[in-house]
Amino acid sequence: MDDRGELRPGRDFMIALGMSLLAGLAILSAPGPGFPVLHTILNTGIALGAVAVSLLFWDLGWRTGAALIRFMAIIFAVAGMLEILHVLAALEPASASEQLNDVLRRMRSGTWAPPAYLMPLGVGTALWIAPTLRASKTAFALATVVVAAGLFALFQSLPRYAAPGFLGIIRPTLLLVPLLWIPVGVTFWRRRREDRIAHALAYYALGAALAHTFMLYSDEATSKFAMCAHFGLFANGLFLLLSLMQMGTADTARRMRVEHELKVSNEALEARVMARTAELESLNTDLRREVGVRHHAEIRALTQLDRLDLLRRITRAIAERQDLDSIFQVVVRSVEEHLPADFAAMCTRETGGGGLTVTRVGERSEPLALELAMPPQTRIEIDQNGLARCIAGQQVYEPDVSTVNFPFPQRLARAGLRSMVIVPLVIEARSGVFAVLVVARRAAHAFSSGECEFLRQLCEHVALAANQAQLHASLQQAYEHLQRTQEQAVEQERLRALGQLASGIAHDINNAISPVTIYVESLLTHETGFSERARRQLEIIQRSIDDVARTVARMGEFSRRRPTELELRPVAVERVLRQVLELTRARWSDMAQQRGAVVHTKILSNGNATVMAMESELREALVNLVLNAIDAMPDGGTLTLHTGRTVSDDKQPGRVFIEVIDTGIGMDEETRSRCLEPFFTTKGERGSGLGLAMVYGIAQRHDMDIDITSAPGAGTTFRLTFPVRTADVPAAADAPLQARPSRTRILLIDDDPLLLVSLRDMLEHEGHEIATANGGRQGLDAFIAAQQAGQPFPVVITDLGMPHFDGRAVAAAIAAAAPRTQVIMLTGWGQRLSATGEQPPEVMAVLDKPPKLIELRRTLADCIGEMTEKDAS
Repeated sequence: MDDRGELRPGRDFMIALGMSLLAGLAILSAPGPGFPVLHTILNTGIALGAVAVSLLFWDLGWRTGAALIRFMAIIFAVAGMLEILHVLAALEPASASEQLNDVLRRMRSGTWAPPAYLMPLGVGTALWIAPTLRASKTAFALATVVVAAGLFALFQSLPRYAAPGFLGIIRPTLLLVPLLWIPVGVTFWRRRREDRIAHALAYYALGAALAHTFMLYSDEATSKFAMCAHFGLFANGLFLLLSLMQMGTADTARRMRVEHELKVSNEALEARVMARTAELESLNTDLRREVGVRHHAEIRALTQLDRLDLLRRITRAIAERQDLDSIFQVVVRSVEEHLPADFAAMCTRETGGGGLTVTRVGERSEPLALELAMPPQTRIEIDQNGLARCIAGQQVYEPDVSTVNFPFPQRLARAGLRSMVIVPLVIEARSGVFAVLVVARRAAHAFSSGECEFLRQLCEHVALAANQAQLHASLQQAYEHLQRTQEQAVEQERLRALGQLASGIAHDINNAISPVTIYVESLLTHETGFSERARRQLEIIQRSIDDVARTVARMGEFSRRRPTELELRPVAVERVLRQVLELTRARWSDMAQQRGAVVHTKILSNGNATVMAMESELREALVNLVLNAIDAMPDGGTLTLHTGRTVSDDKQPGRVFIEVIDTGIGMDEETRSRCLEPFFTTKGERGSGLGLAMVYGIAQRHDMDIDITSAPGAGTTFRLTFPVRTADVPAAADAPLQARPSRTRILLIDDDPLLLVSLRDMLEHEGHEIATANGGRQGLDAFIAAQQAGQPFPVVITDLGMPHFDGRAVAAAIAAAAPRTQVIMLTGWGQRLSATGEQPPEVMAVLDKPPKLIELRRTLADCIGEMTEKDAS
C-alpha cells in the first residue's frame, strides 16, 4: 500500500518473490540433503496462513455478502485442514506399533498433493458457480470436503516419486497443479479492475504455480527443492494475508478520513445555522411589530375571504361533476355546513311550469325535511305557496317568515324556522327558471346582505355548471352515437378486408388439397388391394381433408354479414369420439411417448347417443378440446371422452352431453373465466389463443351449452350439452356411388398444374378423353382450335378464379362460340354462388373444390343426358 492508501499488490508480490528467491538460494547453497526442522516450520506456517486467510475471507464475505468470498473462505479452510494433516504426518511417528509407524511414514509424502490440487480446483469452481443465484454455501462446503477426502485417498494409492522423466520431473503426480493455477490466475487478472481482491489473487495464483513447479523436482519431503517450494508457498500465503490486511487497513483509513471531513462539515454547518438563527430572530422581531399593525385590517378581510373561498370551493366542486344530481348535492351540503344554515334544499321546476319538485335536501336538514313534509321527490305548488316571485326570476328574502301569510313560509315557521332566502337558478332569460335554492335559519333576520349576495352569486355559478352538465350530457350522447357509427363502419370495412383475404386463402387452400382429395378418393374407389389398416388410414385422411374443405368454406363465408345456416344432420356421437381419438393419435400416443409420457385414453358411452349437428364442426371442436387436454398433461395422465344424457325431472329423455376430461394441471379461476376469449393463451409463443375460441363459436352456432370445471392440480372437464332437436332428415349414410357416365371428351381449364394433373388422371381412369389448358386464355384457344378441327369438346370444366381471363369470361366465350357445349364451373366459392344467385347463366352446374367423384359422375351424367335431349329435339 502506497502513501495515498492505494493497494499495490504487484509491488508486494515482487517483494515476496524476492524473499523467496533469496531463501531458495540460501537453501540450495546450504550443506546437507534434507531440512526436516525447516520442513516442519514451513508446513506449520503454511497451514496457519491458510486458516488465517480463511477467517479473513469469511469475515469479509459476511460483511459484503459476496458469494465468491465465502466460497474462497471454505476452500482455504478445508485446504488449511489438509495442511495441518500434512504437518502432523511430517512428524516422526513414535507409537508402540511399528506397523502403524510405517503407515504414518508412507502417508507423509502423500499429504502434499491433496491441498495442492484442492486449491486451484476449488477456486476455479467458485469462480464458475458464484454468479449463479442458486449457489448454496452449505452444499459447496460439503462438496469441497468430499473432494478433499477423495483427493487424499487417491494420492495415498498413487506413487509419490518416479525416475527423472520429461524435463527431469521426479513427481509427475503434481504436474497438473501449476497448469490448473494458470487459468485461475488469468481469470482473476481480467477482473482486477472490477474487484480489488482479484488483483492480489491473480498474483497469488502466479506464486502458487511457481512454488509447485519447484515441487516437481523434489525427490524427498525435506529435500532442497521441496524446501524452496515450501518457502515459496509460505511467502505466497503471507503476501495474500498481507494484501487482505492492507485492504482492511485502507478501508479503515478511508472511513476515518471521511468521518473527520464529516465532523468538520457539521461544525461549519452548525456555525452557519447559529448565525442564520440569530439573523432570523432579528427579522422575526421586526415582523411581529408589522403583524401587530396589520392584524386588525386582516380580521376585517377574513370574513370576505372566507366567503369567497367557500364560493371558490363550491364552484370547483361542482365544476368537477357532470350531472345535475351530484351538483345539487354538493351545493346543499356546502351551504348547510359552511354558510351555515339550518335548512337547505334544492327544488327543480317541472317541465310544464306547474310546480316544484324537491330534488336534494342537506344531510343535516333531513329531520326538518320530514317534519316539513318535504322529503326528496315532494311536489310543491307554485301559485298556492307564494313562490311566484322567485319563479319570475327574483331573489326572495324573508327576514321573518312568521309574518308572511302564505302556506310555504308558514310551513317553515311551524318547524321553528324564522328567516328564509329563495334564490332562482336561471340558465337563459328566454328559458326561465329551472330550479330554486331554499335556505333557512331558525333565528329571525339571520341573513346579512353579504350572505344574500353570496347566495345569488353561488346560484349563478350553479346555473352555469348545470348548463354545462346538460351540454356535456348532450355531447356525450352525440359522441357515443358517433363512436358507435364509426365502430360499425370500421367493423364493416374490417370484415370486408378480412373477407377478401379469407377468400383468397380459401382459394389457394382448395387448390392445394384438391389433388389429395382426388387421389385418395380414386384409390378408395378403384384400388382393391389395400389392407384393412391401409384402407382405414386412407379413410381417415379423406375425412380430415373433408373437414379442412368445410373449414375453408366457412373462411370463404367470413365477410358475409348474415352467417350461413348450418345443415344439421343426425350424428352418432360415439362414432365421432372414436374418429377424434384416431385423428389425434399422433399427439396422445407417439409424441407423448417420445418425451417419456404416457397418456391413457378411454371412451365412456351410455348407449348410442345421436345429436343434430354438423359432423365436421363437431369433430373440429372435439379435436381442439382433446389437443388442449393433451397439452395440459405434459407428464402423462388419463384422457376420458364421456357421452351420455342429462337427468330430466319430467321422465322425458334428457339432453345429450359430451365431456372431455383430463387429469392435467388444471386452471385457476381467472384462467377458467377467460379461456374462451379470442387470443387468450397460457402456452406462450406455442399457442395462438384461437382453439377454444373456435370451440365457443361452434357451440354458439349449434346452441350448445359449455360448462368448464377445473382447479389447479385437479384436471379439467369441458362439457358440451346439446339442445333437444327433432331430426328433420334421416341419419347420414354412405350414398351409393353413381354409375359411370358414357365416355365423352372433356376440356379441363385451371391455373393450378397439380389440380389439372390429378383431375385429368381421375377422369381418364373413368374412361373419358381429357385435354387440359393452363389458364382461361389458353383454354379458350384450345376450345376454338378443337372446334375448327372438327373435334369439339361436349363438356368443359373450368375454374372460376384465374388471372387475366377468369371462369365467367371463359363460360361466356364458350357459350357464344358453341351454345350446345355444357360448361361446369369448379370453384371453392360454389356455395356462395348458389346461395347469392351469382351463378353465370352460361354455366350448367357449379361444383365445390375439392371435387368429389360422386358429384363429378352425377354432373357429367346430367350434362350428357341434357346433350342427348338437345340432339333428340
